[in-house]
Parts: sequence; structure tokens; C-alpha cells
Amino acid sequence: MLGAILIGAGYALSASLQPGPLQAFFLSRVAEHGWRRTLPAAFAPLVSDGPIALTAILLVHFLPDSFHTYLQLAGGFLLLYFARGAFLSFRSEGINQPAESLPSSSTPKTVFQAALVNLLNPNPYLGWSLVMGPAVLAAWVESPSLAAALLLAFYTTMISSSMVIIYLMGRALLLGPQARKSMALISTVLLVGLGVYFVYLAGSQLVSG
Repeated sequence: MLGAILIGAGYALSASLQPGPLQAFFLSRVAEHGWRRTLPAAFAPLVSDGPIALTAILLVHFLPDSFHTYLQLAGGFLLLYFARGAFLSFRSEGINQPAESLPSSSTPKTVFQAALVNLLNPNPYLGWSLVMGPAVLAAWVESPSLAAALLLAFYTTMISSSMVIIYLMGRALLLGPQARKSMALISTVLLVGLGVYFVYLAGSQLVSG
């Protein structure tokens, strides 16, 4: 149970710290309306991830069991690739995409529009296909309650960390170079840890098989 919770929470935290369209939206929304009105946008993954997760899990479910191992291996390397991007952000002292990258005339105003921003982001598709999908299926084989714990840990951590980030943006704590470097470093460590773990699991299965 603890392992499933750590996987879900760890991946959610690393994903929430990654720069991308949704984080850019958070920043532009905070700048325009303040952090309190932006907080509901943290729930956007609950709306957008449903069809993404269902499609990814169904595809993974009908693939041969041997292919799951290769998907897990690919997921591990994907996490390490994301870690490289986070480390480059750490070195360049900047992880926040400027608000100007989103046109003010089309800035999302509701959690559903924020979910649309997330639907247009390729990272959730990759994450659910290569990381979360196989992890949820593996947990389900052991116990449905284990899969439920993994999903609960994932979304609880994703939403709460997004709300904290939105609050910190409102307080302008993420706008300084030292804060950006700290966030990038935390993200790098989490991604490397998860990536190595998934590569190790897949490699062990390939060797034993």
C-alpha cells in the first residue's frame, strides 16, 4: 500500500512542478485575477484526465503482458528525460513560462477551460500511457483497493501541490531566481528517483523472464 501511495504522490508532485501550459495558465490567471480566484483551476486534472486515463488504461490493458514491461521501461526513460529538462531549468534559473505566452484575449476563465488547456498538453497522454496506466493496472492485479490508493494519492497530491503553487505565485515567491531553482531541483530529484525505480522494475522483469 505504501509503495502505491509513494508512486502516485511522487509522480503527481513531480508533474505539478514541471513547466507547461497549465502552469503558464496558473501564472497568467494569478496575474489577472489573484490567487484566490485561481485556486479552482487546480482541480482541472479531475476533469481533463478522465478521458485521457480511460483511453490509456484500456489500450495498455489489451496489450500483451510482455509489452507492459516495455511500456514500464519506456516510462522510466520518459521520467528521466523530464528530469533532464528540469535540471536544465535548474541550471538556467527559470522554470516559469511567462504569462505573455498565453494571449490575454483567450485566457481560460473557468476550471473547465483550464481543463481544456490540460487536454491540449501532451504530457498527460504520455504520463498515463507510459507511467500511470501501467502502474494502476499492476496495482489493480494485486488489489482494487491498492489501485484506488494510488489514484487517490496521485490526485490529492496533484491538486494540493497545484493549489500551493498558485498561492505562492500570488505571493510572488516563485518569481525570484532562487525559488525557481529550488522548485526545479526538487522536480529533478523526484523525476530521477521515479525514473530509476521504473527502469529497475522493468529490467528485473526482463532479466527474470
